Amino acid sequence: MSEHIDDDFMAEAMVEAKKAAQMGEVPVGAVLVLGGEIIARGHNQPISRHDPTAHAEIIAMRMAAKGLENYRLNETTLYVTLEPCAMCAGAISHARIARLVFAAEDQKGGAVVNGVRFFEQSSCHHRPQIASGFKAQESARMLRDFFKARR
Repeated sequence: MSEHIDDDFMAEAMVEAKKAAQMGEVPVGAVLVLGGEIIARGHNQPISRHDPTAHAEIIAMRMAAKGLENYRLNETTLYVTLEPCAMCAGAISHARIARLVFAAEDQKGGAVVNGVRFFEQSSCHHRPQIASGFKAQESARMLRDFFKARR
């Protein structure tokens, strides 16, 4: 049952990633879920917003925090199409997101199972439950196709 739900929400994150690609942004999308409902969506927009922090995860977290009127996003699950970077992992920890589900691993920029492994550090204040691999091949293919077209 849970895997089916995770797959459905990851499909919604993929919709957001496609929006980013259509804008010429790196195709990464995110949705934030509370109580089985999507409360926020985001897709990469650092180029169009002229903002290096406008990653899909950050945009979704900002939207949710504003909507909930709380910087703590307890009991939420964040679905993202690519392994979060160190900046996003830090924000996930500070927001106290309960669960992180990501699709494709990012060997160069990821900070969850690659790189600094942020949530394994003793200085990390909050560690979400982590699941990965949902729609990983589809996400990785979208990223490869995006970068291949830009070269």
